[in-house]
Amino acid sequence: MNNQKVVIITGAARGIGKATALKFAENGYAVTLCDLDADSLLALSDELEKKYGTQCLSIPGDLSDDHYLESIIPKTMEKWGGVDVLVNNAACRTLESLRTMEMEVWKKTLKICLTAPAFLTKWAAAVMEEGQSGGVIVNVTSMMSERPSGTGSAYIAAKGALESLTKESAVTYGRSGIRVVGIAPGYIDTELSNDYVDPEGRNISSLLVSEITDSIPLARGGRPEEVADAIVWISSESAAYITGTTLLIDGGFKHNFSKYSIKKLQFPEAF
Repeated sequence: MNNQKVVIITGAARGIGKATALKFAENGYAVTLCDLDADSLLALSDELEKKYGTQCLSIPGDLSDDHYLESIIPKTMEKWGGVDVLVNNAACRTLESLRTMEMEVWKKTLKICLTAPAFLTKWAAAVMEEGQSGGVIVNVTSMMSERPSGTGSAYIAAKGALESLTKESAVTYGRSGIRVVGIAPGYIDTELSNDYVDPEGRNISSLLVSEITDSIPLARGGRPEEVADAIVWISSESAAYITGTTLLIDGGFKHNFSKYSIKKLQFPEAF
């Protein structure tokens, strides 16, 4: 059995997942990397090994595939002999309203964003309970579950449900010393936040980002590394009494009522 702490990260190939893998590696963890993009996982595994000497296990595949989903915990156990932290980060999102969404898109989105985290939690928690050493499960949700845009119905529904599942799982597994915590990012500068297009296919992400940052008190989007820092901290002994709640990481966006351009019109000396 490996004596290092072991973390499983889904959606690890890029964005928040990649930053989280780098941060756990920096902190001495052995890392199981899961993502659809096999080439990017291989590149990340090489980077972690060269930069930190990290022991890595790459398991490429699609979380909507039951056989793949069911293989992650057994392969991790075969390699490392245990699981200390599970980070349910992988996401699937299409930009469309419920008016146009097809049933298959809805099902796949919920499978990846909700069902996969639920059953990875179930199976990882069983391993943690068997080891009798506790553990941490981190669910990456979204600020948008409470401040929706009307353009991602399945994604928003899944992320809202994942927050509820976080609370439920914390109650279920708490007496086994397992903590379950949510992380809700706001606008974070990743590929998933820069794929907005108009009906003609022109990318309008910069316009959207400008609109959003006009409402963010800290006046910028977040960086994946800032979310990763929070995930690693939540997983540490420094956060040992935190469970069943969700940490919002949005630069103050959710609680701000009006854009700063409007505030300046109203109160030019104050803003």
